[in-house]
Amino acid sequence: MTIHENLLGGPPPTHLPEDPGPRDLLASGATPAEVAAKYPTSSLAWALLADDAFERGSVVESYAYARTGYHRGLDSLRRNGWKGHGPVPWEHEPNRGFLRALHALARAAQAIGEQEEYARCSQFLKDSSPTAAQTLG
Repeated sequence: MTIHENLLGGPPPTHLPEDPGPRDLLASGATPAEVAAKYPTSSLAWALLADDAFERGSVVESYAYARTGYHRGLDSLRRNGWKGHGPVPWEHEPNRGFLRALHALARAAQAIGEQEEYARCSQFLKDSSPTAAQTLG
């Protein structure tokens, strides 16, 4: 037995690669819309757009942004070895864009009465990262 063996028998955690471009652009003062236009695969940019729209009361717009970030994140997870389940740790910073988009999708789904989508996304978030579920609420 090795020290890093997964004793629970589940898949190993997925760690998305570093993607400093979107983070650096946001840190320099760019808007999430500018970042999404320059880096359309960035789940973080779409999640931030979803958050901004939700805060303005534009729930359907938030849902659309969150769904885009969610799907961009699924694409990235799959490219990095994820097989449709298993941990996506919040503690690994590059995973946070996807997890934030998933949370935003659940939140917006609940707000528009899409209960099955809300339940599915909420459970997916908890299964992927209990820390993210707790941190994001």
